[in-house]
Amino acid sequence: MTTADNIRNNIIDKLLTISNKDYLAALYQLVEKSTVDTDVVKLSKEQILMLQLSDQDILNNRLISQTNLDKEDLQWLQGQ
Repeated sequence: MTTADNIRNNIIDKLLTISNKDYLAALYQLVEKSTVDTDVVKLSKEQILMLQLSDQDILNNRLISQTNLDKEDLQWLQGQ
């Protein structure tokens, strides 16, 4: 069983022991109002191109460390 299945089953087990109607109603509203976001994000041609270029940079080892990027940004901000 997956972790999600285990968690779900544990929640169900605990719910079966609750007899307080107000508490159960509040839990029901919480679950009822929660939504699972399954929307597919549509990328523009430009976004797809940028991701493809990024993939090529990674494959060709054209990378910079975060530390070096921060230093270059700071130099640029200071006008040097």
